[in-house]
Amino acid sequence: MKVVDGTVRLVVQVKPRSSKEGVARAADGTLVVRVRAPPVDGEANARLVEVLAAALGVRKGDVSVVRGASARHKELAVLGLDPERARALVEALPGA
Repeated sequence: MKVVDGTVRLVVQVKPRSSKEGVARAADGTLVVRVRAPPVDGEANARLVEVLAAALGVRKGDVSVVRGASARHKELAVLGLDPERARALVEALPGA
């Protein structure tokens, strides 16, 4: 996690076509987000935004992919989330 221009940035690994949806934390600090949607026509990215927004307690319009739109490893920007609160939420996530 890092803060750029007051915006929280998170590095995530997306696992599309998963049997369960959810967010977990890998040992290296990367967030692992499992989504049921396939990686076709942006469906997995759209679902990624919804799942992560729900986990962080923000509106899905406040979450956007800023890097890696077609890759499994992505960087997302989260608006309106205090960095300390974001850190606490990430640390409270279960391990992957």
